[in-house]
Amino acid sequence: MNTSRNCPLCDSPSERAVEVLAENIDRSRLNEFSFSSRKEPEYMNYRLVRCTVCDLVYVDRPPKEEELAQAYHAAEYDSAEEANDAARAYGRAIDPVLKSLARRDSALEIGTGTGAFLEQLAGAGFSTLVGIEPSRAALAAAPPHRRAWLREAMFVESDFAPASFDLVCCFMTMEHVRDPLAITRAAMRLLRPGGAFVIVTHDYRSLVNRVLGRRSPIIDVEHMQLFSASSSRYLFESCGFADITIRRFVNSYSLRYWVRLLPLPRQVKHAAAGLLAKSRVGNMKLGFNVGNSMTAGFKRTATDRPQG
Repeated sequence: MNTSRNCPLCDSPSERAVEVLAENIDRSRLNEFSFSSRKEPEYMNYRLVRCTVCDLVYVDRPPKEEELAQAYHAAEYDSAEEANDAARAYGRAIDPVLKSLARRDSALEIGTGTGAFLEQLAGAGFSTLVGIEPSRAALAAAPPHRRAWLREAMFVESDFAPASFDLVCCFMTMEHVRDPLAITRAAMRLLRPGGAFVIVTHDYRSLVNRVLGRRSPIIDVEHMQLFSASSSRYLFESCGFADITIRRFVNSYSLRYWVRLLPLPRQVKHAAAGLLAKSRVGNMKLGFNVGNSMTAGFKRTATDRPQG
């Protein structure tokens, strides 16, 4: 049995947390795509509880770190088109943050996939780009011109010099790690003064996720925790970030992909997907706010004064 943990943000004892969902895992259905990105929802999950102090929903008995590392290393990948669509959405959402940076020189992305967002940053003027990704299949799917930016690994802070980046990003990855607080503290140390840490997470309190409940795509065996605006702000404030902003944004994907996410019977969904694959309609890009949030915070410069 996996060891119980306290809340990974505020360390409140798990005994004080409120159960959100009991464990629901059919191990016969786990396969090489179970830990891949933008897959068809399986609606499986480890037991999820909600912290009554910081509002984080988290797995109180998660798999061991080495188990997760192996699962992501071996995961398959078949979502290059969706990764490019997501990167464009992130590029639009992050623009106000980029305009506020002290400088645009070096950027690190934790959980980079094929490096699609790094290409957005290259177009925004960054000259030094590094992407960390544990999935060998995702890296293999990256086009040749991005591969010099990419490293196959789990993120380890000591691989990088302190105060060496102007931007650290972690998109749709903070749900997957065992210790999001450690990632955020590491980002603070790796940033130069005036730099920013930016994450994209699912908001479990968004309307669409509250309506769908257990049938929401965010209910996933991959997710070790789920954030809300309150827990995201708690995370950034506890690590000393300033000028914190949280904003929702529109994701634009093909109609084919949106249908994959709908909570429909599998046979109905596959039949619809088959029809859309043969039609131009399936390639139409549709934009929706599906409850994803971008949280950004800045590392203070020497001339900044903490408020309060």
